[in-house]
Amino acid sequence: MYRVLLCTQYISGLSILCGITGNMSRPSDRRSRKRLAMRESISEIATQLFNERGFDHVTVDEIAEAADVGRMTVFNHFPRKEDMFFDRDEEIREILRKTIRQRDTRLSPIEALRLLFHRLVAEQSPYVEFSAASQRFVETIEGSETLKARARAIRDEIAQFVAMTLSEGAGREPTDPAAHLAGNLLLAMWTVARIEAHRAYLQSRHKEEATAVFLAIVDTGTIGIIAAMAGTPYA
Repeated sequence: MYRVLLCTQYISGLSILCGITGNMSRPSDRRSRKRLAMRESISEIATQLFNERGFDHVTVDEIAEAADVGRMTVFNHFPRKEDMFFDRDEEIREILRKTIRQRDTRLSPIEALRLLFHRLVAEQSPYVEFSAASQRFVETIEGSETLKARARAIRDEIAQFVAMTLSEGAGREPTDPAAHLAGNLLLAMWTVARIEAHRAYLQSRHKEEATAVFLAIVDTGTIGIIAAMAGTPYA
């Protein structure tokens, strides 16, 4: 039931992908701000419908009607229906990129990413929220083969993105095997941390306990990854 990835809740409407939105840059011109507001509104309405009725039981026409826009307006913002559910993918990538590229040079990229998750927890970011709301999001994914397939694809895409960002920052080729090993190890560790944190929440219904499980796995996993990547510029 828990085969979800880093991108679980609020890669869409709740913005866990929401608490972090405030840290993201907003368009300066009015037209771009209006377009972004429309996109966010469609996504939030779609996600609410998906969570209430199941992804496969909601049509694009129903989303358009609920958002009071035309069908083509929806497709102008979201080429695929599942994009409305996982609409914070780019934000996640930007956060990871900035963490790696703008870190204190005394920190390794892998350690900087560990500290990122501690910061997100301290900020009570929905990126690391474990609650009844986030569990509904997970259950919506698990109820749809389309969403599960897209979740797996996003996980692989982010692993590739992390690998390329690591290699670029180290001045190495994008195909650097060490960077790709690090990227995949990091995504595997983050995935396990989220799965176990959601499981802990289901058992206790205490956000604090679930968050502690999440951070413990991130910390332990980071130690292992740093040991595995010893001798590379990523550790």
